[in-house]
Formats: sequence, C-alpha cells, structure tokens
Amino acid sequence: MSNTKKIALMSTLVLLLAVTAVCNFVLAGTQSQDVDAAVEANYFTTYRADRNTTRSEEFVQLDSVISAYEPGTEEYDAAVARKQELVEMMEDELIMESIIKTMGFSDAAVAIGDSDNINVFVNSSELTSEMVTKIFYVLEEEQKVRDGNIIIMPVYAES
Repeated sequence: MSNTKKIALMSTLVLLLAVTAVCNFVLAGTQSQDVDAAVEANYFTTYRADRNTTRSEEFVQLDSVISAYEPGTEEYDAAVARKQELVEMMEDELIMESIIKTMGFSDAAVAIGDSDNINVFVNSSELTSEMVTKIFYVLEEEQKVRDGNIIIMPVYAES
C-alpha cells in the first residue's frame, strides 16, 4: 500500500471519529431535551455515559481496522497500540476518580487527554486551595503530570 493510500485511510478514519463525536454530542443534546424537566440528570452520570459512548465508537472503528489488516502491518500495529492506550487511559481515569472520591467528594469525573492533559470535575459547590492542592498532589504522584496540565473544576450536581 502506498504512503498516499495510507495517509488517505488514516485521514478518513480520523474524520469518521470526528463525525461520530459530533453526532454523539448532537444526539445526546437531543435526548436530554426530551427528559422530563422535573427529573434533573446528574452531571457525572451523563458525562460518564457520553465518554463511554464515544470510546465504544472509537473501539468499533479500531476493531474494523484491526480486522481489515494482517497482523504485523503498520495499520494493524497502530490500531492495536491505540486500543491499548485507550484501555490504559480508561483504567487511569477510574483509579483517579476512585481516589478523589475517597478524599471526601461525593462524585468525580476525570478525563485524561492524549497530550497528558488531565481535566478533573468534582462534585462541589466550591473548592478551597487545600482541596485543590490535595487533588494536584494525588494526580502528580499517580500520573506523573506537571501542574500546568491539570485543570480542576467544581461542578455541583445533587446526588
């Protein structure tokens, strides 16, 4: 397979991933409008569901690449490596969420990006500098990430 075809294939896959993410966002917005106004969805539950849906779609796309190519080819190896990265990111996010919950927060959501950025959403109406420092310390120790790559935001959602 020529480099041009490889680039075209990978570009198409990235484009498909972007389209599925946009569709997921649009459909999630449509579904949330249909929900009865009296029943307020928990931010963290919705966030996790959206994250899982997006990741599932990416796994399906990676599986299609894996099944389309022979083991040992560049495309196959790249898809397998990306799938392993996603699994490791998911495990790290779950661990971080559990650790943050043990710090006294009723709920937390962690999103680890490809560029070593970590976004943390904690169920709190406000965060003190002591709380932020504790979360920073745990993330730095567990994930070996610098301060500038960690964003911590309070999101108050009734449980």
